[in-house]
Amino acid sequence: MLIRKATPNDSEILADCIFLAMGDITYRFIGEENTEKAIAFLRSMTRERANQYSYENSWVVEDENKKVVAAAVLYDGARLNELRKPVMSMLKQVYNRELHLEDETEKGEYYIDCIGVKPDQQGKGIGSMILRFLIDEYVIQKGETLGLLVDKENPNAKKLYLKLGFQSAGTKVLTGKEMEHLQISPTYFR
Repeated sequence: MLIRKATPNDSEILADCIFLAMGDITYRFIGEENTEKAIAFLRSMTRERANQYSYENSWVVEDENKKVVAAAVLYDGARLNELRKPVMSMLKQVYNRELHLEDETEKGEYYIDCIGVKPDQQGKGIGSMILRFLIDEYVIQKGETLGLLVDKENPNAKKLYLKLGFQSAGTKVLTGKEMEHLQISPTYFR
């Protein structure tokens, strides 16, 4: 398996992977439970530059046949409002939705917005592999803190994150739902 930065050519599969991770949140964004419309919205975002879900902020995992099987989206938390603005603009313009979302990340961390693994590839350790890669790339090599949110109703995900070295950093609210905020910093490796 190869992990590489996403390109504009990855936008369709990238959107599919993001949808796997976000699902219900995407429905809340567009205002209806319509998978086609939700994925179309994400595709419009992934192929553009300078937004939360842009290919610029994404990594993809390719299998031995060069087929993308997973993706991760992350960005500098200090840039959240700047990167969210085009997303909110698209939602208002196309879906007539005006949302006021809570800040899911903050200055001082690179935020893992989502990780999505294709259903036929789940259970093979690909999610763990991409997390280890991101920890190495951002925390160990660049000295940055990584953060993410985990649903309190997903204890298996939290268990994995804790096993990899993430620690509780409190709670945050995302689309009205309280989530646990976890971080891993360079001090973990000292």
